[in-house]
Amino acid sequence: MAPVAMRSVAKSLSEAKPVAYWLDDPGKPAAEPALTSDERCDLLVVGGGYSGLWTALIAKERDPGRDVVLIESKEAGWAASGRNGGFCAASLTHGLANGMARWPGELAKLEELGARNLDEIEAAVARYGIDCDFERTGEIDVATEPHQVEELRELHEEARRLGLADGSEWLDREALRAEIDSPTFLAGLWDRDGVAMLNPAKLAWGLKRACLELGVRIYENTRGLKMAPVGAGMAVTTPYGTILARRVALGTNIFPSLVKRIRPFTVPVYDYALMTEPLDEEQLASIGWKRRQGLGDSANQFHYFRITKDHRILWGGYDAIYPYRGKLDSEYDHRPETYLKLAEHFFTAFPQLEGVKFSHAWGGAIDTCSRFSAFFGTAHKGRVAYAAGFTGLGVGATRFGADVMLDLLDGVSSERTRLEMVRSKPMPFPPEPFAWTGITLTKWSLARSDARGGRRNLWLRTLDRFGLGFDS
Repeated sequence: MAPVAMRSVAKSLSEAKPVAYWLDDPGKPAAEPALTSDERCDLLVVGGGYSGLWTALIAKERDPGRDVVLIESKEAGWAASGRNGGFCAASLTHGLANGMARWPGELAKLEELGARNLDEIEAAVARYGIDCDFERTGEIDVATEPHQVEELRELHEEARRLGLADGSEWLDREALRAEIDSPTFLAGLWDRDGVAMLNPAKLAWGLKRACLELGVRIYENTRGLKMAPVGAGMAVTTPYGTILARRVALGTNIFPSLVKRIRPFTVPVYDYALMTEPLDEEQLASIGWKRRQGLGDSANQFHYFRITKDHRILWGGYDAIYPYRGKLDSEYDHRPETYLKLAEHFFTAFPQLEGVKFSHAWGGAIDTCSRFSAFFGTAHKGRVAYAAGFTGLGVGATRFGADVMLDLLDGVSSERTRLEMVRSKPMPFPPEPFAWTGITLTKWSLARSDARGGRRNLWLRTLDRFGLGFDS
């Protein structure tokens, strides 16, 4: 890019606030008080993101008499649940292709359960009056290189062969640009019904309110420090008190689990996003996008983007940063060099929006596992359940994970708990320095594959062979 153009790109970031747009909201609810005494309950939920909030809510729906406590180390929705792109997908397998590769024998059931789960999210949003800008717009996977066109076409044909293509529509270049006009778009595959757009922070805050209304006791700024069996239950120690619970559900995701043996199954990957200022009518008309679908391009290092209720564009993805030793630190929440790269890519995709500025720029950690979709399990003789590893697609799948954890804690054999996906585990990540070396080599190889027409080198082919095929 020419120096003058790069200066223009940099200028677009000059007023960007270093905070997640969704969390920069005067309507943010006040935090609940911290726990400052000992507690007893039937079910303790650890974690106040989507995973924990859905678990607490569904636990009360299943049994209104169940005594439920939820603790959160900071405030509900402050981490990944309030920083993501707001894509609420039906897929439980991180996309159809990943599901085909890993669980072909039960893919139809997984797709059915995922569709039902999304319907139940929509119903809960209506039932509890959660004002989170929920829109069932669908999502378009976009090809921006010729090899991606063929890959998307092959995926669509395979889905049709398996009877899983209902609601999906192939868009050639002309049809796609009639929906959203970018000179970089070559073709697309539109999942019309399997994805909703929403305001992620408002969903978390709405779930928190619903939990409180059903009688869940929520303690924020209350971190679970350690957990141990006591009698027939579990004791979880917090800074100012101990909670005795018959059962415990862990929704901590990327944060260190109180079950230490599952920590090697996830690593943190930092993801980044930009939000534009509101677009005016002329700017909106220049790009179309009247049906407000979510979009994602089909590269290994991919972008995701969507339009908000107030006509801003969120543009995120591409860089996926793994800190050495998997260190979680707020210093990684911002990365100016990534913001500049994202802004450059944005104006390449939408040159007609030259001059638009970004109002917010932020990042946050995603809990990634080696199969890119959630895994589940129990500990302490079934008194503790966990779900983790949603790999950036947890806005919808965490509700399914909540159902799984409750089934496991209740000792219920269900269509969920009988799934191979639920009964199996991903491969754990190796210790350092091997994890950092492998992830760094994989990232380099993915970028090289994108630059070479999708051709995968020996390293990527080896990962594929062992079921560790990876994208950003």
